[in-house]
Amino acid sequence: MSLLRQALLALAACVPCGFTWAADLTVMTSGGFTAAYNRLGPQFATSSGNTLTTVLGPSMGKAPEAIPNRLQRGESADVVIMVGYALDELIHQGKVAADSRVELADSRIGLVVRAGQPKPDISTTAGLKKTLLAARSVAYSDSASGVYVEKQLFAKLGIQPQLAPRSRMIERIPVASVVAKGDYQMGLQQVAELLPVPGVTFAGKLPEDVQSVTRFAAGIPSNAQHPAEARQLLDYLASPQVQATVQATGLDSVPR
Repeated sequence: MSLLRQALLALAACVPCGFTWAADLTVMTSGGFTAAYNRLGPQFATSSGNTLTTVLGPSMGKAPEAIPNRLQRGESADVVIMVGYALDELIHQGKVAADSRVELADSRIGLVVRAGQPKPDISTTAGLKKTLLAARSVAYSDSASGVYVEKQLFAKLGIQPQLAPRSRMIERIPVASVVAKGDYQMGLQQVAELLPVPGVTFAGKLPEDVQSVTRFAAGIPSNAQHPAEARQLLDYLASPQVQATVQATGLDSVPR
């Protein structure tokens, strides 16, 4: 018997029954669910013994960091967390396994101003319209909420001509960060992406009659290295016991 074979047999004899090697899962997540993931991920890692490598990027758009663009370049991942309809497109393209799709949370859009500035009243549609018309500048994201703001919200409020020259889509970075620096007077983005940023005051969510609810979902890419462990993570993120944490980040739980 060779020395190598003896060593392998000795190692096997030392491994307890049921032992599994810990996996290093690569998770690509977009902004809306990131705050919840940042709290829940370490808990999953501790309980499962697996480690998580996190890659941030928007659910859509032209930025190289966008999750679809990363996968198109051949970057590998075990889990992707993103806007539901953007995930569905990846499933349609065969980049994510259809039977792995899990719905995680609903995300609503909110508004922030720079810290120290008066908090506007946007509790009604009339109040939101008045607030936006009075703004010197408005920033919005390059993901789902920003597409809605640019293409639908301003039109619904009847203020698109007035807002067009003083509003801008912000790529890659949190909208609240440019408001905190004073580059823009107001910012619109999903609430869960606004709340973690220091230096701004959260004015509230948009009124329901002009609100846009984005469903966040997750799936396992077809090139995942650890699909079984990835499924465990998805089940955990959607489980009843984590919903209080999900809600604390500004998201709403998905009705089950």
